[in-house]
This record gives sequence, structure tokens and C-alpha cells, in this order.
Amino acid sequence: MEENPNIDNYQDEGIDILALVKQLWAGRKTIIICTVIFMALGFVAALTMKRTYTVSTIMVPQMNSGKSSSLSSLASLAGFDLGMTNTTADLSPLAYPKIVSSTPYQLELIYTPVHYEKVDHPVSMYTYFKEYTKPSVMGVIKKYTIGLPFTLLGMLQKEKPEVTLPGGEGDSLPKPLVLSKDEDKLLKVIAPKVNLAVDKKEGYITLSVTGSEPIQTAELAMKAQQLLSDEVVRFRTDKSQRELDYIQARYNEIKQEAESYQTMMATISDRSQNMLTSKSRIEMERIRSKYTVANTVYAEMAKQLEQAKMQVKKDTPVITVIQPVTVPMKPSNSRAKTLFVWVFMGILLGCGLVFGKGYWPKVKEMFAAKPEEE
Repeated sequence: MEENPNIDNYQDEGIDILALVKQLWAGRKTIIICTVIFMALGFVAALTMKRTYTVSTIMVPQMNSGKSSSLSSLASLAGFDLGMTNTTADLSPLAYPKIVSSTPYQLELIYTPVHYEKVDHPVSMYTYFKEYTKPSVMGVIKKYTIGLPFTLLGMLQKEKPEVTLPGGEGDSLPKPLVLSKDEDKLLKVIAPKVNLAVDKKEGYITLSVTGSEPIQTAELAMKAQQLLSDEVVRFRTDKSQRELDYIQARYNEIKQEAESYQTMMATISDRSQNMLTSKSRIEMERIRSKYTVANTVYAEMAKQLEQAKMQVKKDTPVITVIQPVTVPMKPSNSRAKTLFVWVFMGILLGCGLVFGKGYWPKVKEMFAAKPEEE
């Protein structure tokens, strides 16, 4: 009768597993010690951990530029290009995350006054981190343990001076954005805390903001939502708004000119008092002719002004809020989860040390046998 090789393999696998279990049981003291040490570290990490809160708001961008533009906008959101052209440029929702991660956008956020529990009046994030924030216990331990080399390296390096741009107040040349050292540090802190995700299939966007306090996080999320909406509106209505500003300025000039001609006609009429001389009559006719032209242009500019205002309103996109900003009731990070991660790391390290002790003699024999074979 032939033996089944699968049975032998199964028995070998069973013997291997049993050997591993015996090895773990033999080294249980090492595993327990590592687990207890990491559990203690986990308790310290959990108790000194800063609570964080996350607020999410869901929005749907609405385009107001006709059927072709709406269709092309939906296609661009899904990642397709239909080749449709439109007189007014649309800002694709796929570009919204770039707006959120831009430096001007985040600078506006760090200078937005919000409410903190330690302060009795609204202060900006920049002011709070500079005047009210103290380093945590874990932060100090991390700085002088894991981050000690970087701390020493920073102390040895020379402090770089603040960057200043040349030129005076009368210089009309465009200037690059210059950040202070504190602003640069705070931007690195806030950058991962404000995120925007675009759902290409469903056509909505999710803005998430993480903060240290519930009310502060909610107010910061509302400001982030408002800034995103304002930036999209500014981009979408830039051309029509510039046309409106030009027509408004021209309208004011023509209105002032027509009113001046009307005042001049009234002055000549009052001065003559029904005894118009030839010179006064000619001057009156000339001014009346200019007034007629100015009044005609004024009426036309009034029509164009109303049309320009309507165009701005038409081009203004609407971002519909599906899920509004709400104050979070629970923190987004969990102390129990942190403790569990540390305990799990301790168990893994203990098991690794036990298996390492078992395989280390074999490794030494393998490396010791190679020179003899040569």
C-alpha cells in the first residue's frame, strides 16, 4: 500500500507549528517582559497624548455656465475630456486640493481668529502657538531622545537671518511671497491637518480639518470652507468682474459728464433770464448738443452695466453644502488604540527575540562552516 505524501507534509507542518509553539512557550518570560515594558510605555504615551478632533464637511460644486459647460465639468470631474469649449473658464474640482494646499490659503487660515479654551477671546492660530502653547512631556522626551541628533545639529548650525526684499514703497514690481520662520514652521504643522478629497464618481468633495479643540476645529473648518468657496468664485468670475469694474468706471465718468453739461445749461439759462444773446444762444446749443450725446451714451452704459452685473451673477458658481460643519463630540484619536498598538509592538518584539535566540546558533554555524568549505 502506497503512502500518501500529503499526509507526511501535513504531519511535518504540524510538527513545525508545534515546535514554534513550544519555542514561544519556552521563551514566555522574554515575551512577558517585553509586553510589560511596552505596556508601561503605552500608558505613558496614552496619558500624555494630545487629543485631536476632526471635522468633515461634504460639498457639491455647481456650475452655472450652460449645458455644454455643465456636461464638460462633469466629464472633467470623472477624468474625461469631451473637447467642449466655453467662453468662461471653469475651475475643475480636481484642482480644489491644490487650492487647499497652497501657501496663501493656509496663511489665511493660520491668521484666522478662533476660540481656544485657554484664551477668553478669539486669537489666531499663529498667536496661540507663539504665546500660549507649551511643549508637551512627550515632545520634550522625543526631542532629547530620538530627536537629540537633530537638536544638536540645529544648535551647531548658524541661525539664518530673515529674508528681506529690496525696493521701497514706490516700487510697483511684483514681489514674491516671503515667509517668516514662525510662519514657515506653522505652515508645516497645518498642512497635514487640512485635506480635501474629490470623489470623481459621485461628484462631491469632502473637506476635513483636524484640530486640538472641538470649537476651534469647527470654526477653522468653517473658515476653510468659506475660503475655498471664495477662491472658486474669484477664479470663475475674474473676467466678468473686470469687465463690470471697467463698465462701472466708464458709467460714472459719463454720468458725471452729463450732469456737468446739465448744470452748465441751467447756469446759462439763469444768467440770461429770458434775454438770450446770440452768443449765449450758440453756447446753449453747443452745450445741449454735448449733453444729448452724453445722455445717450449714459443710457447705453446703464444698460451695459446691468448686463455686466447679471453676467457676474450668472458666472458665480454655487457650492452646495450637503454635510455642514458640526462641532465634534468625540476625539478622533483613541488612547485605547494607542495602548493596544504599544502592547502589540511589545508582543512582536518579544516573539522576535525568542525566535532570534533559536535561529542565532544556526546562523553562526552557517557562517562558521563557509570558511572551512573554502
